[in-house]
Amino acid sequence: MDYEIFDLGDLVLQGGATIRNCQLAYKTFGTLNAAKDNVIVYPTWYSGQHDANEWLIGAGMALDPATQFIIIPNMIGNGLSSSPSNTPEPYNGPRFPNVTPYDNVRAQHRLITEKFGIERIRLVTGWSMGALQTFHWGALYPDMVERIAPFCGSAKCSRHNFVFLEGVKAALTADAGFAGGWYKSKPETGLRAMARVYAGWGFSQAFYRQELDLKTLGYSSLEDFLVAFWEGFFLPKDANNLLTMLWTWQHGDISANEMYHGDFHKALGAITAKAYVMPGATDLYFPVADSEIEVAHMPNAQLIPVPSVWGHFAGGPGTNPVDVAFIDGKLKELLAS
Repeated sequence: MDYEIFDLGDLVLQGGATIRNCQLAYKTFGTLNAAKDNVIVYPTWYSGQHDANEWLIGAGMALDPATQFIIIPNMIGNGLSSSPSNTPEPYNGPRFPNVTPYDNVRAQHRLITEKFGIERIRLVTGWSMGALQTFHWGALYPDMVERIAPFCGSAKCSRHNFVFLEGVKAALTADAGFAGGWYKSKPETGLRAMARVYAGWGFSQAFYRQELDLKTLGYSSLEDFLVAFWEGFFLPKDANNLLTMLWTWQHGDISANEMYHGDFHKALGAITAKAYVMPGATDLYFPVADSEIEVAHMPNAQLIPVPSVWGHFAGGPGTNPVDVAFIDGKLKELLAS
């Protein structure tokens, strides 16, 4: 086991349910300095676990363990933190309660303050749902967070993004073997169908037009890419975990809490951290236009699109070295400012 567990006790969620003996899995890199001012928080993304974040960490990079103390908290529902797949009866499987991004970030805040005694965070950054959590950190704890760098993600799930996820969910749950979430063996047909839906969205039209699946990633045909890359991506994952995180994604909204009462612009305006908001130039989930609206309401933010045809995957998980270098360079610039 290359990670640690923080015991949250009985975690009462925004929706009113309780996860008893809630576990938050996390991994750290580097050493917390005496001043406790070298902290970087780097949340996980949809279906990803901490190891899938490690491509952005390394010697000479912005997230360098030689100088930074990097904390990767695993999202609730991702199979390592408390999840449908590891929670005992009666809240196992499809009975696992709905968890919001707010719930996740509140839990992470407890880890960072109670376990480590940290009062200031130098940077919060993340890809996709990691970006969603990054925005939450900036809005919920403005006095604590100095910088944020959300990339290929948003502060609120857009209506169009919500609709896309309904398609993903429908594909997965249409498998008769899914059995309302009480499957005895994995609903393989549903997972493969879900992967096919995702495949049309994760990369851009230009990516497919330029045949980068063949020429750069080295697959032998489009069908080989769909099976080996996409179906291979989702088949190892637990279906109920995927649905839990999908609900979390759909209900992402930095203003959906008692601090902001649904006033999205007010929540954006409260993010005082210096922000580099980095949408992928060809991201089909999180278009630049959505980020433009966010940045317009943030007092200390710059819009920095990632110039890439790799769509959503410009942001991870380390798929295209050129995009990795761009994001790392911007993180260095932000940390130096």
